[in-house]
This record gives sequence, structure tokens and C-alpha cells, in this order.
Amino acid sequence: MAKISAAEVNKLRKATGAGMMDCKKALVEAEGDFDKAIEVLRKKGQKVAAKRADRESSEGAAIAKVNADNTAGVSIVLGCETDFVGKNDSFVSLANELAELALNYSTKEEFLAADFGGMSVADKLVEQTGVIGEKLEINAFSKVEAPYVGSYVHINKIAALVGLSAKVDKADVLAKDLAMQIASMGATTLSYKDFDPAYVASETEARIAVIEKDNEELGRLGKTLKNVPKFISMSQLTEDVLAQAEEDAKAELKAEGKPEKIWDRILPGKMDRFISDNTTLDKEQCLLDQNFIKDEKINVSKYVASYGDVAITTFERVTLG
Repeated sequence: MAKISAAEVNKLRKATGAGMMDCKKALVEAEGDFDKAIEVLRKKGQKVAAKRADRESSEGAAIAKVNADNTAGVSIVLGCETDFVGKNDSFVSLANELAELALNYSTKEEFLAADFGGMSVADKLVEQTGVIGEKLEINAFSKVEAPYVGSYVHINKIAALVGLSAKVDKADVLAKDLAMQIASMGATTLSYKDFDPAYVASETEARIAVIEKDNEELGRLGKTLKNVPKFISMSQLTEDVLAQAEEDAKAELKAEGKPEKIWDRILPGKMDRFISDNTTLDKEQCLLDQNFIKDEKINVSKYVASYGDVAITTFERVTLG
């Protein structure tokens, strides 16, 4: 049997992250051959991975990285089975190393096939499954390229990227604020203009049904009923709809006995309220139409406009689970 030195064990441990005893056993089995010992550990990982293939890897770390000139960014989720492993410093370090490598690739498939310390990323995940004893996999991969890219990571649970059309003054502040907005509010699209009309119609019907059901219970309890909107998106507020809303508002003012000469001062507020009450879907799902988290008096669109001639070109958000 080959004599295995502590230095050899330590070298294998640093290369693979495996425990001291696992490294020693692998070197003994490989008769001191370093490369064969790595292969031994990899095969162990394959066996563990096969046994844990049906496990959920819903914990882990969400990481975002941006290149040096802020023209490309990537976000990944390295998944594992337990929160305990997901918070481990070595695991988070591995996730960060993988994200740095991922910056060089456009797709998840290219990334998984990329070289990572002499083996593919996919093989590294298998190896580390054997080392850690939990299923490891890349659960999400997103790439953003733009004239300026910014990122934000929330306690390694949510990672967001945003692309800007130009590198304006204080683009770093704008991009970080927007990425924070994306992470916090979970927009799914840029603008209400991106919605499929069929989706909006279906969602309108579903939301109205929910509110009407809630109102049945509130009415039974003698509590104030919720407002039942006719619309939920700006995409539904046509010129005719807005014109009718204005006429209705004027009729209300007249019924309230408000002098017509002051209507011009009151109508804008009523119309703003009408639009706000009837665009709930936009505020939830459309980044530009959401209230800005740092100043809810304005929406994201107005915040972006305050930086001059710049626009959001794209954004991505990845989360655990």
C-alpha cells in the first residue's frame, strides 16, 4: 500500500473541498496517484448524486456578477437541499466562483460544459455532491448585456440584474436602485404594453371574482366593502374609457354641488385616482409602472427619466426555490 503523506492529503483537500479522511481514502485507493484520487472522489459523487436525484434542491445561494466595464452581468442560483449548507461559507464561496466563470458564457448549457479546475462545471457539481452529501445543481442562469449593467443581491436569496441603454452620470446609482426594485417587488415585465390582451382579460375576471367573494364575507360581517374595479391595467384604459371616467367625475362634482369654475382643480386628482384604482396589475408586474420603493410618490418610469436620456433595456431576477 502506498504511503500517503499529510501534504498530499491536504493538496487533494484544497483541490476538491472533500474532508481529510475522504481524501486519504481516495489517495490510498488510487495508490497515491493524485489524478486518480480525484476520479475516485468524482465517482463517489456520482453514486451520491444518483441516490439523491429525486431530492428537492430548493435552498442554496443566488449570486449576481457584473464584468469590469459593466457591460455584461450574470445571475445564477446554486441549489442545495438544506438551508444549513446554503449558508455555509465554502458553499457560498463555490457559488461566487461559479458565477464569476458564468460571466464568460451566454447559456446555461455552455456554462455547465465549461472547464472548472480541470473538469466541467457539471462534473464539479457531481463531485461536490459527494463531498457535501446533498444534491447540488444550477437551478437558474440569466445573462444580461447592455451599455450599462447593474446588479443587486438580497442576502443570497434573490439576485437581480438590470440593463441600461446608456452609461449616464451616476449610472451606478440608478442601476443599483433599479436592481433593488426588481429584487424587492418582483416585476415580471417592463411595461403594461407588453401584456397579451387575453391574459389581461383573464386576470381581470379572476381578480374581480376574488374581490366579490371577499365582499360577500365583509357584507355578512357588516364591514366596509372593497372597491370592485372594472379594469386592472392601463392597456384597458382607452381614450373612450378615460373620457367616460371624466364625465362620471364631473357628474359626481355636480351632484356634490361643487362650483363648475373649480372643477379644473379637482378633476386631475380624481382622474389620477381612477387610473390608480384601475391599474393594479401594472403596479404588481410592470417594472416601469410600479411605485418606486425609495419614493412612492413617483413610479419607476419617472425615476428613470430623472437621469436624462436613458432607458431600461432588460432585466432578470432569480430566486431560491
